[in-house]
Amino acid sequence: MNIQFLTDPHGRLIWASPVLPGSTHDLTAARTHGIIDALTSRVIACYGDKGYVGAGGAIGTPYKRRKRS
Repeated sequence: MNIQFLTDPHGRLIWASPVLPGSTHDLTAARTHGIIDALTSRVIACYGDKGYVGAGGAIGTPYKRRKRS
């Protein structure tokens, strides 16, 4: 199962998506449900894990630091 959740800074549930198959990538699921567009159009800052890299807009994701030389 792939269910997308939005919570407030205190961890309280704001929204939960309908269920998609578990094989659905997180970024695909977020786009399917319109989460990326909704957050970006309202300029709401949001943070996601590595599954959301490439989402763009107002979605912050972790980044890999450069390897030391």
